[in-house]
Amino acid sequence: MSKNPHLWMRAECRPSERRAPLAPEDAARLVARGAEITVEESAHRVFPLADYAAVGCRTAPEGSWTGAPGSAYILGLKELPDDPVKLTHRHIYFGHAYKGQTGARELLGRFTAGGGALLDLEYLTDDTGRRLAAFGYWAGYTGAALAVLHRRGRLRAPLTPTGLDALNARLEESATGDGADDRALVIGALGRSGRGACDALARAGIEPTRWDVAETAELDRAALLGHDILVNTVLMHRPAPPFLTPADLDGPRHPAVIADVTCDVTSACNALPVYTELTDWDRPVRRLRDGDHPADLIAIDNLPSLLPAEAGRAFSAELWPLLAELDGADRDVTDPVWARCLAAFDTAVAATGADAGHPDHDHDGKEHADAH
Repeated sequence: MSKNPHLWMRAECRPSERRAPLAPEDAARLVARGAEITVEESAHRVFPLADYAAVGCRTAPEGSWTGAPGSAYILGLKELPDDPVKLTHRHIYFGHAYKGQTGARELLGRFTAGGGALLDLEYLTDDTGRRLAAFGYWAGYTGAALAVLHRRGRLRAPLTPTGLDALNARLEESATGDGADDRALVIGALGRSGRGACDALARAGIEPTRWDVAETAELDRAALLGHDILVNTVLMHRPAPPFLTPADLDGPRHPAVIADVTCDVTSACNALPVYTELTDWDRPVRRLRDGDHPADLIAIDNLPSLLPAEAGRAFSAELWPLLAELDGADRDVTDPVWARCLAAFDTAVAATGADAGHPDHDHDGKEHADAH
């Protein structure tokens, strides 16, 4: 069995997605270990294609992954294009298809129709369920940063990618104006996303209220509603009482700005069922309530792409050692971490009924969001 996988890093089809799951310096580490890496051209990726070529990666036109060898792993971050209808490869990316989200059955059906498989990065865990590669810290950081900048009237749309120094300068500058006395609450403050959110708020001159498992076990709703900014970083894996409801927003006191880092909007596990649509880079803020007590929402599902270089390098540093454990030429997935990923796919396929004609594969509550 070959232990030298072929990784094919596709271009992202979303124009606002500038991150990459694998940075050039980590691609170099994998090439040195014998991996074959193909990197597609991309007009949006923060890392130049030449940097990958310089460390021994092959290059290919954008979208050419559909013709990649069948043994290749197709590596990405966000959604696939609608074509091809049948997916024959093993894909590694954030699929958002295991909790009944909109389009989940259709996506899983594309894999089963083509005999491919989804190795979802969200389910890349150790044997205790802890995520092994995540964008969590930078998702929380950027989500909280956007929330406080909007609250202080300093957020401009459309959003554009930036660097950490520039974003921090904007946060520090905002601390000298209106809103310095704002109260902010971070739910899930002990997780990676929560720590990032707390750090961004501190940079903006706000010492946040920090809630985690103990504080949400018996929710003090009045205390929650007494904050001006709410940043949610808790991702539910089963339905539970929500943190905030539409009725809460009808009252006289509630957060003026809600940043949902999890963006689990179409799932029954959504902890903030006060909205039905995500926001985006062109329209980062949506008004949920008008009147004397307005409420605004920020729910962007690729928040770390605001800091594509920092977020990409941090994620790549966690991911590349796991990629090195992938099997090569055959279709087996034997490494325990990746086998758990594949098992999660099989379970989701069976649960959604998308497994008609599904070929066999050769393989034996709540947590902090690591938003994508």
